[in-house]
Amino acid sequence: MVPIFASFSLLLISALFIVADCGSIGVNYGRIANNLPSATKVVELLKSQALNRVKVYDTDPAVLHALSGSGIKVTVDLPNEQLFAAAKSTSFANSWVQRNVAAYYPHTEIEAIAVGNEVFVDPHNTTKFLVPAMKNIHQALVKSNLHSDIKISSPIALSALQNSYPSSAGSFRPELIEPVFKPMLNFLRQTGSFLMVNAYPFFAYESNTDVISLDYALFRENPGVVDAGNGLRYFSLFDAQIDAVFAAMSALKYDDIRLVVTETGWPSKGDENEIGASAENAAAYNGNLVRRILTGGGTPLRPKADLTVYLFALFNENNKVGPTSERNYGLFYPTEEKVYDIPFTVEGLKNYHDRRSPVAGNQPVNGGKGGVSKSTTGNTWCVANGEAGKEKLQAALDFACGEGGADCHSIQPGATCYDPNTLEAHASFAFNSYYQKNGRHMGTCYFGGAAYVVTQPPSAYSILLSLFNLAHIKLFSA
Repeated sequence: MVPIFASFSLLLISALFIVADCGSIGVNYGRIANNLPSATKVVELLKSQALNRVKVYDTDPAVLHALSGSGIKVTVDLPNEQLFAAAKSTSFANSWVQRNVAAYYPHTEIEAIAVGNEVFVDPHNTTKFLVPAMKNIHQALVKSNLHSDIKISSPIALSALQNSYPSSAGSFRPELIEPVFKPMLNFLRQTGSFLMVNAYPFFAYESNTDVISLDYALFRENPGVVDAGNGLRYFSLFDAQIDAVFAAMSALKYDDIRLVVTETGWPSKGDENEIGASAENAAAYNGNLVRRILTGGGTPLRPKADLTVYLFALFNENNKVGPTSERNYGLFYPTEEKVYDIPFTVEGLKNYHDRRSPVAGNQPVNGGKGGVSKSTTGNTWCVANGEAGKEKLQAALDFACGEGGADCHSIQPGATCYDPNTLEAHASFAFNSYYQKNGRHMGTCYFGGAAYVVTQPPSAYSILLSLFNLAHIKLFSA
């Protein structure tokens, strides 16, 4: 197959980065601290960083007034402590919406209400009040004619899953399915809303460093992990966690429900036993996540999903209890100085590089639960991901051989590397040329998920792949 040399860079980039206009980054603005700047200064900070979505954990009047006219979309929260009242009293729900939503909208662009937060792990046993509270708050929005503009959901923690590995086996805890998940997902479907999910790869990595690669947890280049249940290859723990939730919804026949990641982040500091908590790793996780969301498409299971992700959190919060990490998830210090420098926009990504130290991520790990076979330092090559699909591979190949400046002469008809004449083989050659030309820098072997790094030369990799495919064909034709 001969690569098509596209001449229009706009077409190439739009084909390669298929969700650059769809993926969205927001931030959680928590305030469990006694040294934070005023709400007015916080709004100016958000605007200066081009962060146009924010999630708050209450409906503080000072914050909502400060956000008025800012153009920043806001998700507010009805606290767990008020779930009982909202579930039992429509008058309470009506009053709450009037006082905390209608009084500010539309000048403050409230787009969603989080009813509770991680209710299933709330020690006060508020789970049974969740769905009734959501319904009453929705009816209050209907009464104020705001239901078309403001969506209602409730953030769940990954602990709501019975199984999360492999992703294809994702399922909700059985005791929550009938009383909570089915009615909640049905409500989300009826109201055109989405499921809110809090996902923290840090916790999984911290507890399983023997089987999970740091590169895999930080969105760095790695050989990937194949899900034995559906054959999909995963290159990040984040994607694997999100697809476990998608699989859990699919198991209940709710394939049509969208998903918003309402919290995710990585601590810049931790206690001695909190392995992986460092400023370098936090910068890598959040920076690479921003690039992943703004340029990388959906997940392997839902490749066309438009993901909105809220980073946790805007500030380090000095009054939070628990281990040191709890007070060090912030992107900024209370002084408004950055804890580490990462971009939040597509424009900012142009000059972004994951600045890993010479020894970061070099530890070997075992293949296993969410792990990868080994880290990818030293001699590495870039090959095509055959599971990305022909359209995505072709678009990436066109970019590499055209705008990307890869040397593709050898894969023209009659040239030395024209055979095997397959899209995947030609793409591997072009991708590797581009990767090596750019010094094997982080991000130069991704192509929107159409490529990944291996630790064997492409020729050896192709031979192994061909042998595998031949054995596969013989096995199933026998």
